[in-house]
Amino acid sequence: MTEFKNTERELHFFRLRLSVVGAFVFICFAILLTRFVWLQVVRYGDYVAQAEDNRISVVPVVPNRGLILDRNGVVLARNFSAYTLEITPSKLAVPLEQVIDELSVLVEIQPKDRKRFKRLQEEAKNFESVPIRTRLTDAEVARFSAQRFRFPGVEIQARLFRQYPLGETAAHVVGYIGRISQRDLQRIENMEDASNYAGTDHIGKEGLEKKYEEILHGKTGYEEVEVTAGGRAVRTLARGGATPGHNLILSLDIELQKIVEQAFGDRRGALVAIDPATGDVLAYVSKPTFDPNLFVEGIDQQSWDELNTSLDKPLLNRPLIGTYPPGSTYKPYMALAALELGKRTPSQAIADPGYFWFGNHKFRDDKVGGHGMVDMYKSIVQSCNTYYYVLGSDLGVDAIHDFMKPFGFGQLTGIDLDNERTGVLPSTAWKRAAYRKPEQQRWYAGETISLGIGQGYNTFTPLQMAHAIANLANNGVVMKPHLVKAIEDPVSKERKPTVAAESYRINLKQENIDVVKKALAGVPVEGTGSRAFANAGYASAGKTGTAQAIGIKKNEKYNASKMAEFHRDHSLYVAYAPADQPRIALAVIVENAGFGAAAAAPIARLAIDYYLLGKRPVDPAAAAAEKTVVVGADAHGHVEGD
Repeated sequence: MTEFKNTERELHFFRLRLSVVGAFVFICFAILLTRFVWLQVVRYGDYVAQAEDNRISVVPVVPNRGLILDRNGVVLARNFSAYTLEITPSKLAVPLEQVIDELSVLVEIQPKDRKRFKRLQEEAKNFESVPIRTRLTDAEVARFSAQRFRFPGVEIQARLFRQYPLGETAAHVVGYIGRISQRDLQRIENMEDASNYAGTDHIGKEGLEKKYEEILHGKTGYEEVEVTAGGRAVRTLARGGATPGHNLILSLDIELQKIVEQAFGDRRGALVAIDPATGDVLAYVSKPTFDPNLFVEGIDQQSWDELNTSLDKPLLNRPLIGTYPPGSTYKPYMALAALELGKRTPSQAIADPGYFWFGNHKFRDDKVGGHGMVDMYKSIVQSCNTYYYVLGSDLGVDAIHDFMKPFGFGQLTGIDLDNERTGVLPSTAWKRAAYRKPEQQRWYAGETISLGIGQGYNTFTPLQMAHAIANLANNGVVMKPHLVKAIEDPVSKERKPTVAAESYRINLKQENIDVVKKALAGVPVEGTGSRAFANAGYASAGKTGTAQAIGIKKNEKYNASKMAEFHRDHSLYVAYAPADQPRIALAVIVENAGFGAAAAAPIARLAIDYYLLGKRPVDPAAAAAEKTVVVGADAHGHVEGD
């Protein structure tokens, strides 16, 4: 039986299949066209931008940090460029230790470099590069460059470095910079222009480097760089230059600073010297000190342990943070308070038997048998304690507090450094706030007696003591002490002064000031400072002081030879010169060095000799030590009073 094909039916199915295929192809082309339009028309701009972003990398250009110079133009902090070898741990193909071992064949890597790298790595994020070696030599750069293909994740970078060419000199003033830590990032976020720190690795950590960070830092620039798919730079397409930071012109005389630091030798202490008329800080010494260069690229563990655990506390900024009883250097202000408040006249005298009874407590004078009849001049020149025991009792704690406050005792001076301490200027209100128990909050009349000779609760910083004597030397005109005298534009060299006007004036009668100044001028001539200032060649004014480092029990007698060195009295001296038109006022403290005339006054003499006369001892430490022996004891072993 023959089967006939249904041609019409097959043709229908063929056309149907062809239509389906045609429709499918049309839809596909429609989809492709739509996608093409989407990519080439709608998202054209976005994808072009992304392509450019992949091809062009914007690299921040870190500005040159401003210089720090002393008042005569001596550079205290500067920059230089050098190569560093840096590792990005997240990009390494082999273990980190293996990479460092292999690198050490090409570049010298010492154990301290490895320790520092580990410490920096702990502070950094895994994708950040961390330096394993800084300041590579040209030969080291060449050796690594030839073998670079072997070390993915390791790069050589050109960096700016901070350097402190004078090392330890004025380290507590200048401070230092260091690598940015997590805490610093929070600080940067709180700045007005946090984006200005893009690409920056370092920030001011201490001293003026920290205080003037935003002024020193400058304005970050940028570079548009064409890069390969692997991220390597091909060429620079555009550049927006960075603006260097401003320079700081300090009020310090760095030669004066050097002489004083050397005069201290191995002793602990501080000196602050101020120009009374301007508030310029001429010298700011804290001994012992440290080398700020150690901190720039991260201090090694051994050096850190040596500094941090030393009993001499070289990291302590003594003029700013150290607080000490002023001892007898407080007496001129007590005398001035007595005159201003009508409690004494210059000629009014007391009989000093060598002690003062208050209740059943005997307050002893430094001179056995007493000073005899003592008026105000003699009380300052011979530093009579009994005179001021009586005066303190007559004035009362709150009157003393109110009079001393405008001089800056127990107050922030406002100097341009962070973390200044206030110290303690006691009053009845202060004691109520300082203690919790009611019996501790009560002020006892006997506590006022010791305040008269600068002991008791009185504790002030050396900076406050220098500020106070500068205010007295300036007849009550108060100038804010400052370390930065001017800020200089690095391009135009235009300078902008930081402090121009007086802060305020203390309401004092000039005739009363003159009485106290006359007595202060007598101290280096015929008083407790006479040996240290013998044949000075100029007229100065000063006051010695001896302050207890620890309390002495009621029936005990002070004997330095039987005490631990750290428990012995502090030696102090405050002074200004010339006596009639002061150009320099200073306060010196030598810790645990005994009488003020013995250790502190000789250092003050060297400082004033240099500043007024230009005298520069060959060996300041030896010169100060020589005067210390002469002043400290005569041929019979007698030691001058404070």
